[in-house]
Amino acid sequence: MNNKMKALLYYEPGVVKFEEIDIPEPEAEEVLVKVHTALTCGTDIKTYKRGHPVLIKVVPSGFGHEFAGTVAKIGNKVEGFSIGDRVVGANSAPCLECFYCKIKKYNLCENLNLLNGAYAEYIKIPNRIVRQNLLKIPDHVSYEAAAFTEPLANVVHGVERTNIQPGSTVGVVGLGPIGLMFVRLAKLKGARVIAAGRNPLKLKLAKEFGGADEVVNLLESPDPDKAIMDLTPEGKGLDVAIEAVGLPALWERVIDLTRKGGTVNLFGGCKSGTKVQLDTRRVHYDEINIISVFHHTPYHIREALRLISEGQVDVTKLITHTLPIFDIDKAIKLHDEGKAIKIAMKP
Repeated sequence: MNNKMKALLYYEPGVVKFEEIDIPEPEAEEVLVKVHTALTCGTDIKTYKRGHPVLIKVVPSGFGHEFAGTVAKIGNKVEGFSIGDRVVGANSAPCLECFYCKIKKYNLCENLNLLNGAYAEYIKIPNRIVRQNLLKIPDHVSYEAAAFTEPLANVVHGVERTNIQPGSTVGVVGLGPIGLMFVRLAKLKGARVIAAGRNPLKLKLAKEFGGADEVVNLLESPDPDKAIMDLTPEGKGLDVAIEAVGLPALWERVIDLTRKGGTVNLFGGCKSGTKVQLDTRRVHYDEINIISVFHHTPYHIREALRLISEGQVDVTKLITHTLPIFDIDKAIKLHDEGKAIKIAMKP
């Protein structure tokens, strides 16, 4: 193996360079993976534009975190993996020792140490992820499909916590990859789903990929909130509302769209420091259940790969483009122009 590889390195907002660097050497309990496919992610787009205090702690830094590939090198204390194994890795794993891990809130682990650097020829997998969240890919599952395991795991967690019942009316506001996967999983739960967004491509996929029963174009409707309410049972509001964008104004709007006793999942993460205003009378006297769901656990990673492997979620329908990793500027531009959902980046 040549000891050099090509990788994208993040320097500052808007500055990402394609460089030749040393291939990382796995330590005793680590694994080196040759990346076959890495996917673009909304978090990567935000990081590219404005940085990220959690993902980018030092610069230059590796970039990208959704990937699948093959085992290229193994530390001498690693068990259960062989060179050539097709694998997918999560971007974190819980420490199992902190306060939150001890109460089994593994997604809130205080020591997640998020993995970054998938836009490269190789990525080194830390021992904690090797032990808990590096999974072998079934032979019939493509690298492209397997790379969706981590983002889908977040949605699996979100749906589990939301307690969607068969026959309930679920509204999903925001139809990026996460919102579209929420539409699909809500349908698998037997719900009637109303998908609301602004991008025609995403509205089309809400039907074709997600199986949405109704779509509402938030830009074209003269009164989109009324359009959504009119589609709910007796116009009373949504049984479950899911905000998958991360804008304070939309957090407030989805609460207003929820019926008495309904549930709101504020899944989209807003910018740090932003605040929302709530009608306290509504929240209290109408018994609005408000939850938020963050990240995933090893269980959700495995459940996501199962759903992909069984063909229940045909995630590859969300790949709109395939580009070499050095073409990150084009990938960002396609996302900015609303022409891309997920882009498969190839080393």
